[in-house]
Amino acid sequence: MSWRERFEAPVAGVAGSKATNWVRAAAARITTPLLPDDYLHLLNPLWSARELRGKVVAVTPVTADSATIVIEPGWGFSFDYHPGQYIGIGVLVEGRWTWRSYSLTSEPAGSAAERTVAITVKAMPEGFLSSHLVNGLKPGTVVRLAAPAGEFVLPDPPPAKLLFATAGSGVTPIISMLRTMARRGGRVDAVLVHSAPDEDSVLFVDELRRFAADGLIDLRLRLTGVDGRLDAASLDELVPDWGDRQTWACGPGGFIDMLGGMFDDRGIRSRLHVERFALERGAAGAQGGTVTFGRGGKKIEADGAQTLLEAGEEAGVLMPFGCRMGICQSCVVMLDKGCVRDLRTGVEHVEGERVQTCVTAAAGDCTLDV
Repeated sequence: MSWRERFEAPVAGVAGSKATNWVRAAAARITTPLLPDDYLHLLNPLWSARELRGKVVAVTPVTADSATIVIEPGWGFSFDYHPGQYIGIGVLVEGRWTWRSYSLTSEPAGSAAERTVAITVKAMPEGFLSSHLVNGLKPGTVVRLAAPAGEFVLPDPPPAKLLFATAGSGVTPIISMLRTMARRGGRVDAVLVHSAPDEDSVLFVDELRRFAADGLIDLRLRLTGVDGRLDAASLDELVPDWGDRQTWACGPGGFIDMLGGMFDDRGIRSRLHVERFALERGAAGAQGGTVTFGRGGKKIEADGAQTLLEAGEEAGVLMPFGCRMGICQSCVVMLDKGCVRDLRTGVEHVEGERVQTCVTAAAGDCTLDV
């Protein structure tokens, strides 16, 4: 281990720039044996040497079941993110930190000037945290943050012919891209096909129409309550030249699978760039087991629907994570013993394999190398 690695050991794994982590490491060394947070928190609750934090500035309704949450990040947050990326947010609810990842709907240049970021969340019937964020989160609440991440981004400059295909809250990463395109002033041949039950449930509907009026996009809404479900045949009608366009698509699993089949049939899958906005849990069954965290020896009983990451956090084990929905690979650990199941596909993994803890659950007793 180099002298720099030894010096920065107290903040190893903390998200942030090299310069920021150097300052954090210095603070950690100076304040030993107390943690820097013991001092920094007295000055400002957003200052932390161990984690990224933020303060909720505003919660503004967008539709009847969605809201935009504006957050002022604390010390160490980098505003140098890309439109289309997501951010992790941890909220203390009933004495427990609960984490989810949401696409950033703010666009980087404007956010850096205001020192804020924004996410837009739709309250899902089965979504405990999403409902709390929309209906229960109050301005002034301090939250934990994970640094912006994700590969679902547009190149700069964007392709000459673009298709954005979205359904429901899948439009959230796209709105950041569109706001950035509008600010930069360039114009390309861009079509946005958006599917939603009715006009009242279309996120950012007024802004999307302004973009269309300004010539930024050709907007084609598919209101399923009137027009029926968006399928391959209807997409052919709405955008006959879709196969000639580079496509960015975001939505639920069935929607993305439909598009994937269309591009596969044409042999042009490389033109399709996708983001699934939720963990699609398949028929994984009810089996769970005792999860043992090998290095510390902690154990917890987990059911077949609880992810290994969630089980570890409940047991008080520090687990690596990123997107929390199976995309970024940040949560991968070695399975030492037993068997686990992928909640999206039902595929089982056995000892000796590396597994994504954010999308796998115990399929019997198992031990993780953490």
